[in-house]
Amino acid sequence: MKLTKRLVLTSTALAAVTTGALLSATVGQAAASQPARTGVDAPAALKVPDGNRLTGVLSAEGVQTYTCTDGAWKLLEPAATLWAKNDHSRRTVALHSRGPVWVSTVDGSAVNAAAVATSPKTGTIPELLLQSTATRGAGVFADVSYIQRLDTRGGVAPTTACTGTDQISVPYSATYAFYKPAK
Repeated sequence: MKLTKRLVLTSTALAAVTTGALLSATVGQAAASQPARTGVDAPAALKVPDGNRLTGVLSAEGVQTYTCTDGAWKLLEPAATLWAKNDHSRRTVALHSRGPVWVSTVDGSAVNAAAVATSPKTGTIPELLLQSTATRGAGVFADVSYIQRLDTRGGVAPTTACTGTDQISVPYSATYAFYKPAK
């Protein structure tokens, strides 16, 4: 049953890909409304290095899926839909999944990243600074250098023991801030 819920989210997210949501416009609007900013409010441990500029801020909602490994819950993958932070219609403009990777639902561009710093928060998954390991395409995620996962809520692995190949998906939300090298 838990797996079914995850598949429903994934199907919903994939359906959003075919809607043709305007990622370039919404991310561009988010960045344009903050042209002079070089960052967002984040813990010092998650500061983006100088020489990078904020290019987009997206809200996210989804799940953190955990699998039972040797009697303990281990992160398997995230699955989330993202929309421009100030877009109250919550039009999906990107998907986030295992890798971790973020993929534009409009132009197909993508960014893979790896965590380079973490800032723990009580009762929720930690906030992160991620550095790009690869980008694909010429769209909005091209040349992304850093990503901050901020304002996290939920997503924490259960503290109970597990058995076999159990999986559980825990709802979470966050804000993702995307940076590119300043030119």
